[in-house]
Amino acid sequence: NVIKCRAAVAWEPNQPVVIEEIEVAPPQAGEVRIKIVATSVCHSDLYHLLESMHKDGFPTVLGHEGAGIVESVGPGVTEFQPGDKVIPHFLCQCKECRFCKSPRTNQCERAW
Repeated sequence: NVIKCRAAVAWEPNQPVVIEEIEVAPPQAGEVRIKIVATSVCHSDLYHLLESMHKDGFPTVLGHEGAGIVESVGPGVTEFQPGDKVIPHFLCQCKECRFCKSPRTNQCERAW
């Protein structure tokens, strides 16, 4: 089902962020929907909002760094299940490179 939640929405570059209610669709194939418990706006968010000045990518919801609980999973997702505690990450992880296999880092060398 579609759920409603509050989010920090940036409608355009270099403009104030608005806290508003948004609708979030159910996860599609390969996606996970997370109930965020704690979040922050990081330097990547601020760069996108204040420095990039490109209208592409707006509107956008800020606050990708956080912690939460898997609320639901889409078809084909086998690694996570509802109730799992997770920390979302800005970059994907291939799980095959030397960094993804290392317990000391989460910076995938293929993500760049």
